[in-house]
Amino acid sequence: MEAKTIKTKRAYTSALERFENIFQASSGSKESDEADVLALLIKDYEDRHFLIESPDPIDAIKYRMEQQGLTNKDLALILGYKSRVSDIFNKNRKLNLAMVRKLHESLHIPLQSLVKKY
Repeated sequence: MEAKTIKTKRAYTSALERFENIFQASSGSKESDEADVLALLIKDYEDRHFLIESPDPIDAIKYRMEQQGLTNKDLALILGYKSRVSDIFNKNRKLNLAMVRKLHESLHIPLQSLVKKY
């Protein structure tokens, strides 16, 4: 295999197919080394072509609440006041640093999502 940067969708698809065929190769084998290189090339292509924006903080909170089966009342216990939850969801109040910390610690929402402008 010749290691080259993946530049086209066709080359990307071909690299994925090859990777699927060899990714369980025995460690230290030629195929295993090829799989390691392909993984890096595939990741590079995906990073350049499939950029996924992190959600805004409100969407991240709602998503995590849905995942964990939480209600606004549950969130109020984390943040302190039920009216505060309504204000945040209606975007009448921004998250402050203390709220960001509580949400990150309690719901394990990535800080990157919580500090994003919205």
